[in-house]
Amino acid sequence: MARHPASAVLTLWGSLLAGTGLLGFTACEPPVPVDPQVCEDPKPLKVGSLSQCGPTADFTPINSYQGEFADVQDREDAVVLIDGRCTGTLIEASAGPVVITAGHCVGLGDRALLVFNFEDQPDGDPLITEGTVIEQSPEPDYALIQLDERPAVTPVLLTTQASERLAIIQHPRGKPKAIAEGRYLDSCNQLVYYADLDTLVGSSGAGVLNRQGYLLGIHTDGDCDERGRGANRGWTSQAIVDASPYLLPSDIADR
Repeated sequence: MARHPASAVLTLWGSLLAGTGLLGFTACEPPVPVDPQVCEDPKPLKVGSLSQCGPTADFTPINSYQGEFADVQDREDAVVLIDGRCTGTLIEASAGPVVITAGHCVGLGDRALLVFNFEDQPDGDPLITEGTVIEQSPEPDYALIQLDERPAVTPVLLTTQASERLAIIQHPRGKPKAIAEGRYLDSCNQLVYYADLDTLVGSSGAGVLNRQGYLLGIHTDGDCDERGRGANRGWTSQAIVDASPYLLPSDIADR
């Protein structure tokens, strides 16, 4: 029987072990999250709480933000904390500016407490006022609040135009105003979907902004998890305008 030199046997055995180790290492690599299917198989809508997309919550205090949404500082003054538990945005409308938020945050006819400029290192005068909920709907999930006193800020414009990246200015867990960014996935069935864009309890009703800082929709539901799977979503501005007696088609445009 032929004998192989000991060095050759050891070399072969070492190669096999190295290959096995490489396979084991590769098999243990965490999978790269893939974008979920968001439009092919619509699911019943429900307000969810799993909305942190990945292992960390990536929020930046609004007055410390230096990211790619350069115009966002011109929009953040219009963002408001509602009753300490939801977020809203003052929007432009032909009948007069109103605060838009999620319908599950308030009831029709409610008197809501609204706090503008609640943020770290505030760059304006805080305003606490009240308002009356003049419209409320569960589907689309939105509400409009007419203010008793309007702050000296510029209302945000509505849009139908998405961009590859989106941002949400919000009050996560009722804390001072922060911003998170993420990827636009798709829009269908009156909903807009986005990934890697963190939200938490308290973020409901916050405006989903395109790169130009216009309001594409409002955030209403979280379906991400800490492994980066899933997507968050909200109702489009177009769906809300179509359902609203107060808002007009001329209040939204391709811009």
